[in-house]
Amino acid sequence: MHGIVKDFPGLRAVDHVDLQVEEGEIHALLGENGAGKTTLMNILYGLYRADEGQIFWKDEPVDVSCPSEAIRLGIGMVHQHFMLVRKMTALENILLGMRPEGYPIIRRQEQLQQADILCQKYGLKVNLRQRVDTLSVGEQQRVEILKALFRDAKVLVLDEPTSVLTPQETQEFFQILRVLRDEGHSIILIAHNLSEILSISDRVSVLRDGKKVCTIKTSSTNERELSRYMIGRDFLASNFYREATDQSREILRFQNISLHNSEGVSLLRDVCLCVHSGEILGIAGIDGNGQTELAEVLMGIRRQSGGDILLDGQSLGRWSVRRRWEAGLAYIPADRHQDGLIMDADVKDNTALRTYYQPPLSRTHILQPSQMRDQAAALTEDYQVKTPSVATQVRLLSGGNQQKLILARELQSKGNLLVACQPTRGLDIGAAEYLHTRLMDRRNQGRSVLLISTDLGEILALSDRIAVICSGKIMGVVPNTPDLSAELLGLMMGGSTLEEAKGWM
Repeated sequence: MHGIVKDFPGLRAVDHVDLQVEEGEIHALLGENGAGKTTLMNILYGLYRADEGQIFWKDEPVDVSCPSEAIRLGIGMVHQHFMLVRKMTALENILLGMRPEGYPIIRRQEQLQQADILCQKYGLKVNLRQRVDTLSVGEQQRVEILKALFRDAKVLVLDEPTSVLTPQETQEFFQILRVLRDEGHSIILIAHNLSEILSISDRVSVLRDGKKVCTIKTSSTNERELSRYMIGRDFLASNFYREATDQSREILRFQNISLHNSEGVSLLRDVCLCVHSGEILGIAGIDGNGQTELAEVLMGIRRQSGGDILLDGQSLGRWSVRRRWEAGLAYIPADRHQDGLIMDADVKDNTALRTYYQPPLSRTHILQPSQMRDQAAALTEDYQVKTPSVATQVRLLSGGNQQKLILARELQSKGNLLVACQPTRGLDIGAAEYLHTRLMDRRNQGRSVLLISTDLGEILALSDRIAVICSGKIMGVVPNTPDLSAELLGLMMGGSTLEEAKGWM
């Protein structure tokens, strides 16, 4: 890619960027949210048209005008937010848009065998007959990779692929990438985790504010240097100041909460937990073990099958989502695109989603646009949301700024409890550091945070106590002391109770 430029209204997202990827290499693309990484790759994949510049494929200039042209050339892309039809099976998603041999007659068994061969070859374990909306996030990612490999992709673009994986799954995934590289595939890895980049990539290109800063061999650099290139300063370790707080008052209590799906399968099993004032309670676990369901039951999105939830000693009963927010439950959902924002609406409307019906945003049931603009402007300034204007569509903001926008909107609640699900998933270290600081500030003010994260490092950095969930059941709760063993937490995440895990140590 040579001299690539892409402008959006009021913003130059990519500014004369050159990028060269060799055959059979893993090339990392590093930069903060908003640096232009995903935009650059969307141009390569044909989702956007460059305003200036040229793409060369095997030394020949090409016009990648649409994704089908990119696929024809041999370019595949796995987006950070998956492009899957949730009501279709994994196999149907893999085949979607293709005309396999025998079309229009579907030879489903042959296609299933072909896809299964790829699964076995690369260790991509997924039930191909299962509907996508019943798969875990990690399994959905594997379906996306299979889609690209099924189309014989030679260049595979992966946007934040490890943000949904556990450390063990990440190492297995990296082994898959090495196999692909050794077979001659080229992989472009959009990432923020510096240690992962150093362990897997051959070269790394760094973008900042839409411009390329450098391209260097990974073997000749380190985390400090990459951080300086990416954000203009050294990476700061997560050593947060913790004020002594009064943690004697109980804010939230789960009493034997259970949840079953429509088929009667148990998703939550007799969950008993409490959150105190002035603490961060971290919930650790491998993705897909009931974390999202627990948060949605708490917020009223799902109705529990049994048990009760007490907020400040008061049963939430059958309270609506709105009433729970008004009672003081703020919520950062795990999927900001699907559950947190209206992507085609602007910043102004998204900041008003919680309070549009209240004065001063509404008078006699009539919206007040000027008041909505003023509120959005104040919130974006207070929470450092970078946006050309409050009239900008939310989909044009970077992931970090989208997450800050959700935080700004939710913390309008004057209550004491923030439920934060995967708050830094897919964010660069600068944006993650900002979110972490906000969570810790809230704790130091004597308020409470229920932190649900698959990032064990994040849980250990922020939590006062840690609860581990596995298959919808709480395996134990431990204080986060300096001598707490990550191995102990790992055993509990794998299904051992606290007592059993201590016995194995």
